[in-house]
Amino acid sequence: MPDSKINSMLMKLPDETGKGDVMAATSVLQQRANEIRNNSINWQSYLQSQMIGDDDYRFVTEFLSSDGSKRDSLLQNQRTQCAKTFLSLLEHISKDQTVQYILTIMDDMLQEDMNRVEIIREYSKKKRENVWSPFLNLLNRPDNFIQNMTSRIIAKLACWSRDPMEGSDLTFYLTWLKDQLQTPGNEYVQTTARCLQMMLRDEKYRLVFAGMEGVSVLANILSGRINFQIQYQLSFCLWVMTFSPQLVEQMNKHKIIPILGDILNDSVKDKVTRIILAVFRNMIEKPEDAAMVKENCVAMVQAKVLKQLSILQQHKFDDEDIMADIEFLTEKLQASIQDLSSFDEYSTEIKSGRLEWSPVHKSERFWRENANRLTEKNYELLKMLVHLLETSRDTLVLAVASYDIGEFVRHYPRGKSIIEQLGGKQMVMQLLAHEDPNVRYEALLAVQKLMVHNWFVYIKKKLLI
Repeated sequence: MPDSKINSMLMKLPDETGKGDVMAATSVLQQRANEIRNNSINWQSYLQSQMIGDDDYRFVTEFLSSDGSKRDSLLQNQRTQCAKTFLSLLEHISKDQTVQYILTIMDDMLQEDMNRVEIIREYSKKKRENVWSPFLNLLNRPDNFIQNMTSRIIAKLACWSRDPMEGSDLTFYLTWLKDQLQTPGNEYVQTTARCLQMMLRDEKYRLVFAGMEGVSVLANILSGRINFQIQYQLSFCLWVMTFSPQLVEQMNKHKIIPILGDILNDSVKDKVTRIILAVFRNMIEKPEDAAMVKENCVAMVQAKVLKQLSILQQHKFDDEDIMADIEFLTEKLQASIQDLSSFDEYSTEIKSGRLEWSPVHKSERFWRENANRLTEKNYELLKMLVHLLETSRDTLVLAVASYDIGEFVRHYPRGKSIIEQLGGKQMVMQLLAHEDPNVRYEALLAVQKLMVHNWFVYIKKKLLI
């Protein structure tokens, strides 16, 4: 499917995605908005105190007393006045309660008809003003409801308007969304995720988001303890990002497959299962690089996705997409196993960062035949092993990585110097004092192999003299 068609398809997705998705009715923002709609604002007092003009007063009171076709007619006949009034109210009124109300009715107006975003855009263009400035400034207000309702409006303007968000305005907004996702205890996180879902349906926006380490942020959040709604929303973000094949490589870098594999294995919600299967399917279908496709298939097998697929096949899903994705993934993953070499398996396991005592580690034949391959691509796999020794807190990973370092040194002639150059010797030495006895044991064996290798080289040189 051409990129233009994919982008068009994604942009036409409904705002509330997912069958049975009741997020809009239950999110903190919408619950609060329902309360705010029932507030009564004394517009007369604002007029008398000259905080708003006669034309703004007339428009806002008429707007609030109209609905349906009458409101449509009002907005068609007074497009300029509509934009002027709303932007003027936001500029001149500072009381939180009133600003909350203005933003809520603005969001409702846009939600009723997405084409109404052009009312704001046309007015700003006519006045030669930046359409984004009034809203981006509100993101700095201390009131969380004001920030997040403003964010909804910005997302709608950015996604539904003819003129896209660009440059520093786009960077500022996406950075704000990214920061909000990572804010501990953010009660509006569902709204933040919803805005990101909207934005990332546009390829221009998702490429910018990926360029500011967006994939890393999503990976970190998904690997933590979050509820199923956020799992679904952020997995949706990853799904739309997979429609840009160049971003799939970033997902591999941040270990998206094992992270989503864990969620899939524990998932009890069909919509979470459905969206993760859709991500996995795209990670196989979209990349043009056959080697990357193969690597993704192997990563899914190692993340126990194939085993979970066999369990899912026993369930009866009403959603045909789930069944189609299960069949597709099962076929592709089973085919990848038939074509899998022991080195492919080992390489994918290292890249996943989830080492375990799989057969290749203890295979003498594997190390004899493949030790030299760990030096490929500028020691890529060895650097990953050393990085795991330095950063992992998983005792199993540390034990296996220590063992592999020792085996590489034992089977590769220049192994010791390479490991020292990469900082591996120092990392293994530090693990001699680790609190876990298995880690200490494997680290000790690795150090002994380093020393024995030293002695072996020394004796060999002596014999040659």
